[in-house]
Amino acid sequence: MRQVEFDGCGSRVRWTETPGAEPARVYVHGLGAASAVYHAHVAARPELAGRRSLFVDLPGHGISDRPENFGYTLEEHADALAAALDAARVTGAELVGHSMGGSVAVVLAHRRPDLVCRLVLTEANLDPFPPPTAGSSGIASFTEEEFLDGEYARVLDRVGPLWAATMRLADPRALHRTAVGLRRGSEPIMREILTGLPVERVYLQGARSGELDGAEALEASGVRVVTVPDAGHNIMFDNPDAFVKAVAGAA
Repeated sequence: MRQVEFDGCGSRVRWTETPGAEPARVYVHGLGAASAVYHAHVAARPELAGRRSLFVDLPGHGISDRPENFGYTLEEHADALAAALDAARVTGAELVGHSMGGSVAVVLAHRRPDLVCRLVLTEANLDPFPPPTAGSSGIASFTEEEFLDGEYARVLDRVGPLWAATMRLADPRALHRTAVGLRRGSEPIMREILTGLPVERVYLQGARSGELDGAEALEASGVRVVTVPDAGHNIMFDNPDAFVKAVAGAA
């Protein structure tokens, strides 16, 4: 496990990594998740093995610190991720981001283009104010005080055992502020950033999640949109074969 300070106050973002060839692949988890839990099983597959792989837990999540006075906006998460990559001496990496982690990856590519050579986004949030069915919208619908005072426990009961297994490791305050930041979006908005990035971009959409809004415009800008059969939001669990194929560039 490696770590580096990210907020100027001693808080540390942490990651685990496996050695291998460059460019590195950097796996970034979604809201209330953890990177190794969602990605280590696919990174070990023969099609992806042999590459240096980093599994970064964003602030407030997993094994990283959870400072009370941190804002947890998308930009702040991206800067913390940049601190980890700088400490790891990573440049020109392939970022594999799931859901909120994909949004952070997009913002990072905008703020620090030297760190990113390719994006693989798994149902990343591209727009502000996601639909009410999105997990971030449900969490952000409460005030921070309400969420800390009991709604966090009720959300854990409602999300099911898979998501709850990692969400219970996230700091409630950090979880709420991250959800609020995700609902607010970045500036410029993630979709606008994504269409203008000069790197290879792949967007994975689970077939069970329905059609991706604005897919034609994304493809017109050079984003390769892949609809993954037999999969919902967690494509790496639902259809790992297709996920690995896309990450390897063979989809």
